[in-house]
Amino acid sequence: MIAVDWSIESDNSLNFFGQAAKILFVGSDPGFNSELSGLFENMGYSVDSCINGEECLNRLSTQHYQLIIMDITLPEIDGLSLLSILRKSIQIPVIMLMNDGAEEERIKGFYHGADDCLTKPFNKTELLLRVWALLRRCRAGSETTNNVFQLRLDGLNLDKTNKTTSVHGKSIGLTPTEFRLLWVLLQYRGDVLKKSFLYQTVLNKTRGRYDRSLDVHLGRVRKKLSAAGWNGDRLRTIHGEGYCLK
Repeated sequence: MIAVDWSIESDNSLNFFGQAAKILFVGSDPGFNSELSGLFENMGYSVDSCINGEECLNRLSTQHYQLIIMDITLPEIDGLSLLSILRKSIQIPVIMLMNDGAEEERIKGFYHGADDCLTKPFNKTELLLRVWALLRRCRAGSETTNNVFQLRLDGLNLDKTNKTTSVHGKSIGLTPTEFRLLWVLLQYRGDVLKKSFLYQTVLNKTRGRYDRSLDVHLGRVRKKLSAAGWNGDRLRTIHGEGYCLK
């Protein structure tokens, strides 16, 4: 196994909202994927890997990850094209592994939505540190967002401290799960949120194949908002992708 000459403290990005940060490797070489998986698992991360774009998209439809490490060279659909597809619906940090260290190639990576680019062959310790730095920044940003206690939009008001919801001052009775769902959708207003992300964030579970519980909760929130005079249809279902608050 690869030797790493640095240590990670217990309060860093390994503990991401109470759980080990989950990383997805996307690369066409199973042996290389296995080597990197072992490296990161030894550092305490939770790791999955896949060998092509289709498998990557399938993983992301059922799982939620904190970071993706993607090889630019993939069968059928290349890494840059896959990244462009991902960026239409998710904003998970992505480190792109490049074959060419030329400036033009790195610019292409960043243009398509990569958060960081690293040229092969690379130092494994450098990759670990880049991952650590990205996750640390993401966790800090999320924790800052989590320190917001009120959200407002066109007369809709959510109070996180008291877990209350109102429309133009009139209280609405949402269940705790309905409140969490509306809070997250309002927090990420305009973004299409994957069902797998919402199942983990709101329901604290992995979505089952025939599980429609999230649809039921969303439908109830729509009805309650509409009954209070707020346009519940702004909570939209994006077919095949997830949910969005416009």
